[in-house]
Amino acid sequence: MPGFAVNEEKNRWLIRKMAELGVKEDDLEETFVRSSGNGGQHVNKTSTCVQLRHKPSGITVTASRERSQSVNRFLARRELLERLEAQAGGMTAEMKRVEKLRKQKDRRRRRTTTKVVL
Repeated sequence: MPGFAVNEEKNRWLIRKMAELGVKEDDLEETFVRSSGNGGQHVNKTSTCVQLRHKPSGITVTASRERSQSVNRFLARRELLERLEAQAGGMTAEMKRVEKLRKQKDRRRRRTTTKVVL
């Protein structure tokens, strides 16, 4: 698997996560299309948007957040792995973030209901 334009730690995490979930590079179909939005002439001339399809599950992901194709390739793989993990019933980073916010709100609600106004 090629390294992407992110730091080595993120590349190692991606390789480890793909092995953990049993996703191989051969299972992925990658296409590049033109992005839209900010970026001017650079975006209009290059195909930086990445569409990634996992052949066995049929899940398709699109990443066009960055101007760099290499970074978008990494982001697409990360999003695909999160979706596969969520489909398998695991806790994704987004699910953990939402759960943390829910706990904070519950804590605040309990604190305000237990105060007694004098």
